[in-house]
Amino acid sequence: MSSTGDGTAAGGAHVRTGNAVNHAPGQVAAATAPHQRVSEEIGYRGPTACAAAGITYRQLDYWARTGLVGPSVRPAYGSGSQRLYGFRDVVVLKIVKRLLDTGVSLQNIRTAVQHLRSRGLADLTQMTLMSDGATVYECSSPNEVVDLLQGGQGVFGIAVGVVWRDVEGALSQLHGERVDTGETLIGQNPADELARRRNRAG
Repeated sequence: MSSTGDGTAAGGAHVRTGNAVNHAPGQVAAATAPHQRVSEEIGYRGPTACAAAGITYRQLDYWARTGLVGPSVRPAYGSGSQRLYGFRDVVVLKIVKRLLDTGVSLQNIRTAVQHLRSRGLADLTQMTLMSDGATVYECSSPNEVVDLLQGGQGVFGIAVGVVWRDVEGALSQLHGERVDTGETLIGQNPADELARRRNRAG
């Protein structure tokens, strides 16, 4: 079991001091792997990231400026330039929103974000985060989820794989951008058929 908070969780293979996450190998198989392969060649502009994560542009801008969650594909350079977020960024944005909504402190959220970014994509799809509103725990087995609930520590849980699929579904309806060419990739929304035809004609 791992945690973010002022205490140090028992167990865990890689223990960091202070408020960092102490995490153990192996995760709760809370969700299946994503259906589609995530492409690192596609980025999403701020408004698209906001729509998929369910946040406001003000939140997105503030989190980027304070270093909580920034765009990993392309940061903004001066006025008029556009930030470009990767798929993993949008997943993390949505998780941060859920943690904030449940009252988790910004300090603990920042630590959780660092932990999420340090894990491989396969780990993320199987990760379960639990929280009591003050501390965030990453459980390493279904039994640990039960133990947290019985001990009154786990008030809510976030299956990262479920968030992953939610974001995947939302982004499939929205526009992306090829990182190498800047070409706009039209989403699968039927309402965009006219834009798709124009894109072909151009």
